[in-house]
Amino acid sequence: MLFLWYPKCTTCQRAKKFLDSRGASYEARHIKEENPTVDELRAWWKQSGLPLKKFFNTSGMQYRALGLKDRLAGMSEEEQLALLAGDGMLVKRPILVGDDFVFTGFRQAEWEDALK
Repeated sequence: MLFLWYPKCTTCQRAKKFLDSRGASYEARHIKEENPTVDELRAWWKQSGLPLKKFFNTSGMQYRALGLKDRLAGMSEEEQLALLAGDGMLVKRPILVGDDFVFTGFRQAEWEDALK
């Protein structure tokens, strides 16, 4: 599995502790130092079945500073993917990518089911 996180984020810290307590095998990747690429984001978005907006960190300072609440609807999917790939802090975190799932954000019950 691939675990994308921001170490200063308390939700990410909880998610990492959860994975570690379950003995899960994963590759951790700092989302700000190594932004996901457009191709990665596109693949994860398609695999997840989620609306693309679910990949945005809507509570983040950068999201608010760019006024994305009002701008996203008028942007193409490619423009949104390019924006996400350009700044890891715009991406919802943590992200957990497995062979048959992609989770944005940490919801313990959802992650628990996937690790069984």
